[in-house]
Amino acid sequence: MNDFPLFDIAELLPHTGGMIWLDKVLAWDEETATAELTVRAGPLFGGGDTVPAWAGIEYMAQTIGLYAGLHAKRAGEPIRLGFLLGTRRFESSAPGFRIGSVLTVRVEKIMQDGHLSVFDCRITGDHVKVSAVLNVYQAPLDTIMHYEK
Repeated sequence: MNDFPLFDIAELLPHTGGMIWLDKVLAWDEETATAELTVRAGPLFGGGDTVPAWAGIEYMAQTIGLYAGLHAKRAGEPIRLGFLLGTRRFESSAPGFRIGSVLTVRVEKIMQDGHLSVFDCRITGDHVKVSAVLNVYQAPLDTIMHYEK
């Protein structure tokens, strides 16, 4: 599917400004999406030279949002809000991500039942391996739960 036009991340997520933590789309298809990011410091993380590993859950959730946004754009639909319902089997090889390090996030849809989906998620980088399963919900098109910038 990488022959589809490239979009700026901000066009694909219902986030703005500093709340967009991904930098670019690396690949995507019917079941997967892969993104890249450079770890940035921020007031949410209390300073220091690392971002806590639990922030990886948001990296994964935003990559799922990216996946949904790419599919919505291809279908000519609006970008809809999605909700993280839960995280299972979160495992990290490190307690945090070094500021300035480059991470790759890959999500794969392993189940969908209506508007509920389950994704197997992985983050890799220098000395970093993170995995989790995320359960998400995306509102139907006929609701007002979409995002317009």
